Amino acid sequence: METEQVRRPSWDQLFEFAVAQAGLFTTKQAAEAGYSPQLLVHYLRIRRIVRVQRGVYRLVHYPLADDEQYVMLWLWSEQQGVFSHQTALRMQGLSDVLPSRIDMTLPLAWKKRRLRVPSELILHYADLPKTDRTWWSSVPMTNTRRTLSDNAAAHLSPEFLLQAFHQALYRGKVARSDIQDVEQVLKPYLEPA
Repeated sequence: METEQVRRPSWDQLFEFAVAQAGLFTTKQAAEAGYSPQLLVHYLRIRRIVRVQRGVYRLVHYPLADDEQYVMLWLWSEQQGVFSHQTALRMQGLSDVLPSRIDMTLPLAWKKRRLRVPSELILHYADLPKTDRTWWSSVPMTNTRRTLSDNAAAHLSPEFLLQAFHQALYRGKVARSDIQDVEQVLKPYLEPA
């Protein structure tokens, strides 16, 4: 008769998850490291961790990171979300746009899910190929070409879109031939060549 082997909690493994995620980890990751829900409650009680959101925790003694809010939201999305639209413009420093909420694109299959969406998020749905993604710190975002296209399709103010268009070209982030859709939207605002 086989007995189920009880896994001992591994603080090192939990810490490895947290280090890559601004000091944050999920309930699922804790379980992978051998932490039961009861042990998490104990760690909450003795203030070794804090709950930052449903299913997301933070190591108390881990230094605060600039991208912690983004990591928390990415973990909320089960690491499926990609920061996009105005948020990606801001992350890439292509525009002076100051979004009041955070844009995240989730896979199309998530459209049917009943979610308790954090109030600071605006959700978009698309199946983004890996070629449309890049990383900002420890979270994924859309690449420059996709970011510009998404903002053009979402009718971002021409002032901000034009600024991002010129910045992306000037910095060599995209070739003009790769963003013809954006150029078409901006046609009335571009000076004749």
